[in-house]
Amino acid sequence: MAVNLVNLEAVDKVHGTRTLLDAVSLGISESDKIGVVGRNGDGKTTLIRVLSRLEEPDAGRVTHAGGLRLGVLTQHDSLDPEATVRHEVVGDMADHEWAGDAKIRDVLTGLFGGLEMPGFPQGLDTVIGPLSGGERRRIALAKLLIAEQDLIVLDEPTNHLDVEGISWLAGHLRARRSALVCVTHDRWFLDQVATRMWDVQRGAVHEYEGGYSDYVFARAERERIAAQEESKRQNLMRKELAWLRRGAPARTSKPRFRIEAANALIEGEPPPRDSQELMRFANSRLGKTVFDLEDVTVQAGPKVLLKHLTWQLGPGDRVGLVGVNGAGKTSLLRALADTARTHGERPSPLVTEGRVKVGRTVKPAYLSQEVAELDPALRVLEAVEAVRSRVDLGKGREMTASQLCEKFGFAKEKQWTPVGDLSGGERRRLQILRLLMDEPNVLFLDEPTNDLDIETLTQLEDLLDGWAGSLVVISHDRYFVERTTDRVYALLGDATLRMLPRGIDEYLERRARMEARAAAATPAAAPSGAAAGGGAGAPAAGQRAGGQPAKPAALSRAAQKEMQRIERQLEKTEQREAALHAEMAEHATDFARVAALDAELRDVRDKRDELEMRWLELAESEGA
Repeated sequence: MAVNLVNLEAVDKVHGTRTLLDAVSLGISESDKIGVVGRNGDGKTTLIRVLSRLEEPDAGRVTHAGGLRLGVLTQHDSLDPEATVRHEVVGDMADHEWAGDAKIRDVLTGLFGGLEMPGFPQGLDTVIGPLSGGERRRIALAKLLIAEQDLIVLDEPTNHLDVEGISWLAGHLRARRSALVCVTHDRWFLDQVATRMWDVQRGAVHEYEGGYSDYVFARAERERIAAQEESKRQNLMRKELAWLRRGAPARTSKPRFRIEAANALIEGEPPPRDSQELMRFANSRLGKTVFDLEDVTVQAGPKVLLKHLTWQLGPGDRVGLVGVNGAGKTSLLRALADTARTHGERPSPLVTEGRVKVGRTVKPAYLSQEVAELDPALRVLEAVEAVRSRVDLGKGREMTASQLCEKFGFAKEKQWTPVGDLSGGERRRLQILRLLMDEPNVLFLDEPTNDLDIETLTQLEDLLDGWAGSLVVISHDRYFVERTTDRVYALLGDATLRMLPRGIDEYLERRARMEARAAAATPAAAPSGAAAGGGAGAPAAGQRAGGQPAKPAALSRAAQKEMQRIERQLEKTEQREAALHAEMAEHATDFARVAALDAELRDVRDKRDELEMRWLELAESEGA
C-alpha cells in the first residue's frame, strides 16, 4: 500500500485581493508523479510552495510524513555566488568517489554534456557568480538530482534545457523511485513523466489520471458532460483532442476513461489545418518564391555555422529547426530576416558567401528570444494599437486589437494595465501580439514558448492553424514544434542543414550516434585530479552542451543537391497525399471513385517511402 508523503487539508491562500487556493485538499503518495498545469497567475507556483512548506497557508493544514527527504527546485536558486560548481554539486567528496558513482556521472553527462562540463571555463572549478541564469539553474537541478530524495518538487525544470537535455531529464525522472510534483508548460515532457495531473483553476485544483494527453481527453469529456450545447463543441480543448487522436494516438498508452466518449466528441471535427487551402492562400499572398538559398555560407565572427547551403523555403511551408547549441539556428533566422528587410538587395552580414533570393511580396516578422522593450507607461491595448487597430489573420478572419488581446489572455480590464507592470510571460504574449498585428506573411519564431502557459500556447497554436504564410520555428518545446510545423530540419554542428523525415525522434537518434562515435574516437578523460579509471565510461568533453560534436565527413556537393531534390519531391508527394484524402472524403459514396483514389494513394505512399529511403541512404553514406 502506497504511503502518503504530503497531505493538504482545506488549504486557503490569498495574494492581495485574489484567492489562489480555496479550501484545497490533496495528497501525494510515494508512487506519484504529478504534473501541474494552469494559466499563469492562477496559483501553480503558490500551490507547490505551500505543499513544500516554503509558504504558510492562510488557513488549513499541510502535513509531511516523518523524516521526509524533500528536494525543491524553485525559479530562483539559492546557490552561493562565491562557491565553485564542485562545492555546490558534489560537496567535499573526493574526485575518485563521485567519479565512480554512476548516478553522479549520469546527471553531469545528461545536464552538462560530460564530466569535464564543456562550456564552463574551469569545469567543476568554475566560480558560480559570473554564470548566466540558465547555467545556474542547471547547477541547482544537478545538485537536487544527485541527492537522495523521497519527493522532488520542480518548478519549470525544462527552462534553459535543449531538446536532448529535456529527453534525458524525462528518462531520469521516470527511472527514479522518488515521488515527483512538477510545474511545467512542456506538454511532451508531461506525457513522458506524469502519471497524474493537477489542473489549477480559479482557486480549485482538478485531478486527472495519466499524462498530458490523458488530461486533454478527460477534460474534454468532462466539458462535454457539463455542457451539451453546440457552443461548447467549438472550444479549443476539443480541437487539440482531435489532433492528439488523429496525429499521435500512441501518446496515450493507458487512457483511464471512456475513449468512446472522447471519439464521439471529435466526430466530424476537421483536421487542425486545411493544408491545401492554406497553401493556395499562401501562394496568393507570397507568389512562388519566398526564400531561395544557393551555395550560402553563414558565419558569425570567425565561426562558420553553415557552409554550401542550398535550401528553399516556399509559400505556406511550416518548418521546425532543431540542433545543438551554437550550431547556428538563431543565426540562420537572423540572416533570412535581415536579408528580407532589404528584399534581397543587401545580404545579411552573417551571409559571407552565396546568394539569398527573396520574394518580392515577402513581409517578415521575427520573434527573438529577447523581449522587446516598450514604453512602460503605455497601456497594453495602446501598445498593440500603436501597430494597427485591426488585423487580417487570413481566411476571412479579421480581429480588432482588443479582440486579439482577449484571445491572448488580456481580458478587458487587463488591457489597461501599464506595460511596466506586466510579468515576463505577459510581456512575451504582448510581443507576439504586436508581431501578428503587423500582418506579416513570413514568421520567424525563436523560442516562442518561453514564459507562456499551456492555455496561451493552445491559443497561439489555434491562431497559427489558420495563418496562411510561411513559418520557421526554433523551439525546445517538442510538442509545439510537432503541433505547428509539417517538417523538421536539423543543424547537427557540422555546418549542414538536414531534413529529418521522422522528425525529432530521428534527431535524437542521430545525436546519440554522433556522441557514440565521438566517444569511441576519443578515450574518455578522467575529471581533473580524479584517480585513474574514476571517470571510465563517461562521454568525452565537447559532445553536447557548449561544444561542437565530432564532425562526420562533409556532404559532397552532388549528394547535397540530390537530397535537396528529394526533399522537394517529398513535399509534392505529401501535398498530393493530403489532396487525395480530401477527394476520398468528398466522394465517399462513389465507391468506384474511392477505389481509384485509394489505388493512387497507395502508389503515392510507395513513392514517398522510396524517396525517404533514398534520402536516408544518402545521409548515412555521407557520414550523417
